[in-house]
Amino acid sequence: MNDVSSVTHNSAGYGSTVGMQAGVVHNAHVSIGHQDASPQEKYKAGVRLLEDGVPSRARDLISDAIANGHDTAEVRFHWVLAMLSGRAYDDLSTEEIRRLNRASGLVRAYAEGEWKDTLRVAFELLEMLSIPDGETGRVLERLRALPPSRRDTILHHFDLVLTGGLKDSLWAERRERAEAARFGNHRVQRVWAYFEPDPIGPRALPPRPSTAAAAQAALPVRAGLFVVATAFLSILALIADPAAAAIELLVALGAGLTAAHFGHRWWFQELRLKTKNQVFQIPHPRDPASARDGFTNNVRHSFDHYFSTRVPHGLAPHEWLGLTVHFRNSLVAEIAVLYRESRTSVDRVNWLIRYLAEEARNRYSKGTLFDHHQSQSQSQSQSQNQAPAGAKVLCVVALVALGLTTLVLLGTVAAGAGVSQLLLAVLAVGGAVWSGRAAGFSWLEARGEDHRLAEETKEYQEQLAARQAAYQNWKSFLDATRPSELEMEIWLACDKTLFVDEALRHYQLTWRDVITHTILVTPARPYKRGRVKGGPWRYSRYSFRLFLVTQDGVREVSSEFDFTDAKRGNRQRSNYRFDALSSVQVTERSEAGYDLELFLTNGPARNIRVKDADAHQLAPDENAEEVAEINLDAAGFIHTFRLLEGIAADGKVWIERHNPKNQPSFRAVG
Repeated sequence: MNDVSSVTHNSAGYGSTVGMQAGVVHNAHVSIGHQDASPQEKYKAGVRLLEDGVPSRARDLISDAIANGHDTAEVRFHWVLAMLSGRAYDDLSTEEIRRLNRASGLVRAYAEGEWKDTLRVAFELLEMLSIPDGETGRVLERLRALPPSRRDTILHHFDLVLTGGLKDSLWAERRERAEAARFGNHRVQRVWAYFEPDPIGPRALPPRPSTAAAAQAALPVRAGLFVVATAFLSILALIADPAAAAIELLVALGAGLTAAHFGHRWWFQELRLKTKNQVFQIPHPRDPASARDGFTNNVRHSFDHYFSTRVPHGLAPHEWLGLTVHFRNSLVAEIAVLYRESRTSVDRVNWLIRYLAEEARNRYSKGTLFDHHQSQSQSQSQSQNQAPAGAKVLCVVALVALGLTTLVLLGTVAAGAGVSQLLLAVLAVGGAVWSGRAAGFSWLEARGEDHRLAEETKEYQEQLAARQAAYQNWKSFLDATRPSELEMEIWLACDKTLFVDEALRHYQLTWRDVITHTILVTPARPYKRGRVKGGPWRYSRYSFRLFLVTQDGVREVSSEFDFTDAKRGNRQRSNYRFDALSSVQVTERSEAGYDLELFLTNGPARNIRVKDADAHQLAPDENAEEVAEINLDAAGFIHTFRLLEGIAADGKVWIERHNPKNQPSFRAVG
C-alpha cells in the first residue's frame, strides 16, 4: 500500500524468500535519442543519461553526436566522463584506450575557454595513473581551481580510475560534500513519491443507455387497443343505462388518472432502487467467484485500509468500518467494474479510493452520507419507504376504485342488455385490462427512462468532475514531490561515498593502501522499485557490497540500506586471501533475474541476487536486453564481475598484472 500516512511492513527470517513488491515505470521526459534526432539532441540526451547514472547509453549517444560533427570541448569532456564512469582502467578495451589517446591529442584544437580547461584537467588526471603520488600536486591545484560542480562531476565519474594518492588528497572534501548533500532537497519527505505509481485517470459509472425509444414505439399500438376496448365498453354501458354509465365512466376516468399520476412516482422510485441494487451487487468475499477475482479483493482491502485511517471524529475505526460495510461494498463493486483490466494495479487506483474514503468521512460529518448511495441492507428494509407514503396509498386506492368501477359497469351492461352484450362487455374489459396494462408500462418506462437518464447524467457529470479535481490535485502533488532522476542519483552516490568511508575507517585504511575497489548495489527484499522509461530501476531498499583490494587480500563489507532515510541494517564483514577466491560465475534466468555466485575454497558458495526479472514490466517499445544492460551497469555489476573473475583466475599475480601504474599512460595533452 503506497501512502504517505501508511507503511508496508514485511519480515522474513534468514534464508527465506520474500516476493518483491510491484514496480512502477514513470513516463518522465527522458529522451534516449531516436534515429532522426540531431547531433545536438543526442548529445543533450546523453548528458542527461550520464547524470542519471546510465553511462553505457550516454557513451553511445555522445559518440554518435561526435561522429556526426557535433564536437566541442564541452561535448568531448562529457564523452570522456561517459567512457570512464563506473569503469576501472582495466575495464577499457584496447580500442577505447586508443580513442581516449586520440581525443587527448585533439584538445589543443578546441577554442579556448572554461570547457577546454576542464577537459585538459580531466586528461591530466588520467596521466597521473603512471606518475608517483608525490608528483600530483600540480594537477590537484588545477582540479581545485575548477568550478565546484565540474570538479565534483569529474571525481564522481573518475572514481574507479583515480590513484590512491589523488583520492587521499581529495577524500576528506568529498566526504564532507556527501554528508552535506545526503539529505538535501527534503529527501526523507520526498523519496516515497518516486515509488508511487502514476495514478490512472478518473472514471465514473456512466448512465445506462435509455430504452425510452423502444417503449415509445410500442406505446401507440397498445394505447390504440386500450382506447378501442374502453370505447366499446363505454358504448355498451351507455346503451344499457346512459345516466348510470355516465357517472361510472367519470369515476373510472378520475381513478385512472389518479393511479397514473401517483403510480408514476412510485414506479420510478422502485425502478431506481432495483437498478442500484443490480449495479452494486457483488459476491461475498468468501464466495468462490469472489475468491477468483484478485483485483476486486485488492480493491476491498484498499477500501478497508483507507476507511480505517479516515475515521470521523468521535468514532473508533471498528465502529466506522461496521457502519459503512454495505456502503464500502457498493464502492468496491463500482471501482472493480470501472478499473478491472489485465494490466491495472490497485496501486494506480488508490488515489481514488483514498478520495472516496475522505469524501465518505466528510459527508458523514455533515449528515449526508446515506442520502443517495443506499446500502443493500437499507434498500431491503426501507424499500417500502423510498416513495412518499401518500403517493403509494393514493395509487392503490385509485386502482381499487378503478377495478370496482369496472365491475359496476359490467353490472350496468348486464342489467340493461342481453347475454350477448354482456359477453362482449367482458371481452372489452379483458382487452382494456391487457392493453391498458401494456400501454401503462410503455408509458411509465418512456417517462421513467427520460427521468432516470437526466438524473443519472447529472450525477455522472458531478461525480466525474469531483473525481477529476481530486485526480489533478493528487497528480500535481506527486509531480511536485517526486524526486528527479538526478536527485535520486546524487543521494545514492552520497550513500555509497559515506559507506566506503565508513569501511576505510573501520579497517584503518587510506586510499594509498587500496589497489582498487568496487561496490555492487543490489536490491534488498522486500522493496518497492520504480524507474523512468529508459532509466535504471531504483529501489526503496538496497544492499551495498564493497570489495576493497589491498596487498593483503580482499576485504568485503556489506550492509542493507533503507533509501528513504539512509538507515543501515545488518552489516557483514569478511576477509579472504587472493587464492581463497576460487571462481566466480553468473547465472541468468529470464523468469528470475541475474545471480552472482562466489566460490571460496574454505566455505560454501555465496549467491548474490544482482537484479530481478523485469520483462513483464517493460513498455512495449523497450528492449529487454538494453534495459538489462542499463540496470547491470547501474548496479556496478560489470566492473565487479571482471574484478572478481580476474582475482579468482590469477590470484595475487593479478595485482601486478592490473596495477594501473603498470598500464600504458595517456599521451600528454597539448
